[in-house]
Amino acid sequence: MHSNKIRGEKIGPAWQKQLTSEWNAPYMQSLNAFLVQERKAGKVIYPPSALIFRALELTPFDQVKVVILGQDPYHGPGQAEGLSFSVPQGMKRPPSLKNIQKELIADLGLQLPNEGSLESWARQGVLLLNSVLSVEQNQAASHRGQGWERFTDAIIAVLNQNREHLVFMLWGNDAQKKGRLIDRTRHLVLESAHPSPFSVRGFLGCKHFSKANAYLREHGMDEMVWGLMSI
Repeated sequence: MHSNKIRGEKIGPAWQKQLTSEWNAPYMQSLNAFLVQERKAGKVIYPPSALIFRALELTPFDQVKVVILGQDPYHGPGQAEGLSFSVPQGMKRPPSLKNIQKELIADLGLQLPNEGSLESWARQGVLLLNSVLSVEQNQAASHRGQGWERFTDAIIAVLNQNREHLVFMLWGNDAQKKGRLIDRTRHLVLESAHPSPFSVRGFLGCKHFSKANAYLREHGMDEMVWGLMSI
């Protein structure tokens, strides 16, 4: 049944336990069948199967401190690596990522390398999660409504319920819809426009990175090192 493509064996026992009820749910089986059929039809799907759950692999459940929610993966060749907004080292940075880095520079006074990988964030505890975890090449939003939204709702819900003092950065309307799943008395929710060029004027100046560090400090946690660095 190709179930190995949808179960995320490498995500670690804590995530597996938290998401037990999701793996065998009918919607997940339908999603799996959709992905298998799309590939059989010769369509190119991003990211590669091995990277679909990479955000969960790099950021274990009990180490999450910040959640940055994107929409769906980049749909150009070689861009999507299973982490929202991130591209592999050496890849040209998409406009949204450039705008995120502009805000980092303005907010924290950082000097950033010309680099687009956010892997160092993921390894520090930033869950770089997209609402939809796959996409067809050159077809933005092509896998919406197939079941991923329900799965990522479940991820937000278990974090909300079973962790405390997390920071959720919700950029744009799609991300903010998931705000209904978050108890704002237990977690910090930061909202702004999406960093895409179409809405960036409502994103720049949000100071979410310094606000996140202040909140983490306040609750006895290590601040994030937001400067981008090679792993």
